[in-house]
Amino acid sequence: MKPTITILHQRQGAFRARGIAVIIDVLRASSTVCYLAAAGAGRIWTVADEASAKALSRTRGPVVLIGERHGRRLPGFDWGNSPSLLKAAVLANQTVVLTTSNGTQGLAAARSAAEILTGGFVNAGAVAAYIRDRAASQVSLVCMGSGGRPALEDTLCALYLKAALEGRPLAIEPLRQAIGRSTGAAIFKRGDCADMPPDDLRLCLELDRFDFVLRAVQELEGVIALEPVFQ
Repeated sequence: MKPTITILHQRQGAFRARGIAVIIDVLRASSTVCYLAAAGAGRIWTVADEASAKALSRTRGPVVLIGERHGRRLPGFDWGNSPSLLKAAVLANQTVVLTTSNGTQGLAAARSAAEILTGGFVNAGAVAAYIRDRAASQVSLVCMGSGGRPALEDTLCALYLKAALEGRPLAIEPLRQAIGRSTGAAIFKRGDCADMPPDDLRLCLELDRFDFVLRAVQELEGVIALEPVFQ
């Protein structure tokens, strides 16, 4: 039996998520966390706010602080939310603490879901396979958007996942082209913000680069750990 699939939007959508919830923030949190896991990060902790991230650095350090607001790296943090810039980071066996404008907010808000994953184009095939293997009856695809508004890349990713789960796969190239023309992609293509380099767009739109999902686990109060599950 195919699951009932609901597409929801932003933080209020995350609150309403039931069954297996997939938090989608293509540009960039859902993509960044996959690159962090692939780089060998020992733990990936996500928190909703800057103060909690800094508190973890003080009480659970040493940690690598990664965070952004409005796309810009937070002051005092080691890195921003940039897959391409994070290539230079030493992450193997390190504990990473991540807070972002949208993606980590969705993880914190999806409390009523039975299970929470992150998902993007970079691991879409693994996400679909995981959901099929779990024989989920209900799936909530939560498009986190940007700046309080829907984001085309998240909506298209949700539609791509929905189609895959329903056995009617979509071609990726038309979706990539549409995203490339969108306002969300424009700031990356301009290349005038050091924290949002052009290569981030390419890395976040690589289809099925990773063969794992990241499953959310409540590890500490207010702290959600992301654990890789390979498909």
